[in-house]
Amino acid sequence: MRLRSIPALLRVGQWTKNGFIVLPAFFAGAILHTEVLVQLILGFIIYSIAASAIYIVNDLRDIEVDRLHPRKRNRPIAAGLVKPGVALVIAILLGSGALAAAFVLDRDFGLIVAGYTGMNLMYSLYLKRWAILDVMIIAFGFLLRLHAGGILADVPISMWIELLTFLLALFIALGKRRDDVLVATSTGSDLRRNIRGYNLEMLNASMALIASVTVMTYIMYTVSPDGMERLGSRYLYYTSFFVLIGMLRYLQLALVKHRTGSPTRLVYEDWPLQVIILAWGASFALIIYAN
Repeated sequence: MRLRSIPALLRVGQWTKNGFIVLPAFFAGAILHTEVLVQLILGFIIYSIAASAIYIVNDLRDIEVDRLHPRKRNRPIAAGLVKPGVALVIAILLGSGALAAAFVLDRDFGLIVAGYTGMNLMYSLYLKRWAILDVMIIAFGFLLRLHAGGILADVPISMWIELLTFLLALFIALGKRRDDVLVATSTGSDLRRNIRGYNLEMLNASMALIASVTVMTYIMYTVSPDGMERLGSRYLYYTSFFVLIGMLRYLQLALVKHRTGSPTRLVYEDWPLQVIILAWGASFALIIYAN
């Protein structure tokens, strides 16, 4: 095994998804508290290690299918850079180590990590075969990240943040499935069994529907008495403009430019999305922390 293959094997670039752990503290205005920040950093690292173990299991499960994919065939296991036996040992060590560390950090956090690991093992080995259920599981995984962050920061999770997290994750998961359908169409083969339950018409309509519901939910959150009272500002609705622009940009990338594979890679490569996300974060932080 080549050492330079390790970051790709662990999918370090995907660790940014675990940034959802910090959202509860961010929205609660507690992110700058030293004790909270240390807990969140440790939790982020542990959660990322557990996620990497799942990624390895997923790659082992999909090794033959990945070799037919134009991008996934370059993954270390599919490309033959890491032997399956070695990869399995690494996954077991990472998974067991992450679970042990999670329970040491906080019992309830450990239960969340254990639940996430078990759910995603089932997803990788079997449940991802079922269309619609597969994207729902992905979206629920982001909810678990959110609650993990709430536990570590000791802050409550509002129903608005739960809804928005689930809707956004579902929207992105549908975009990934749309990319799978495009790849399957171009190669003439069903790279995933669950692709038979989707087509472009359904996915285009579903993405438009979820995008609309997400934007509307966000606007309702920013103008709700609960949201304004919790964050101490009546100007939250200004951040809605960035959410709307971000949704339109993602839809443009998906429906016009057909770029909806990995959402993490998409953000890394698309500077307009980067600017929109940074502007949203900056505006929200200004409203919360300038009061």
